Amino acid sequence: MEKNQKKPKNIGLNVVHPKKDCNDKNCPFHSHQKIRGRLIKCRVIKTDPFKSATVTFNRIQPLKKYERYEKRTSKLHAHNPPCINAAAGDEVLIAETSPISKTKSFVIISIAGKVDEK
Repeated sequence: MEKNQKKPKNIGLNVVHPKKDCNDKNCPFHSHQKIRGRLIKCRVIKTDPFKSATVTFNRIQPLKKYERYEKRTSKLHAHNPPCINAAAGDEVLIAETSPISKTKSFVIISIAGKVDEK
């Protein structure tokens, strides 16, 4: 770590801290943004230049009438800090925070790997 870099703060989760430094006010590692609520493992399907990413994940919904389950897909918008900088196709872990904008209440906290598209 260089002398100019700040040490990333402990966010209370067992995740690898990013090696890069950033001055983003919504980064949980380098600002006062707090993590609370849900943790979701999902896949990035789209990124945009305004530090946002669209992520998708599968969930199981029970059908009481038929005593079965169905798979549903949900889409969320998450903040993509410059110190993490996830790309489309990455498997990521997102965490809930206080609202960042009208549609963003989640932030990407780690990259788990690449997803093979088949």
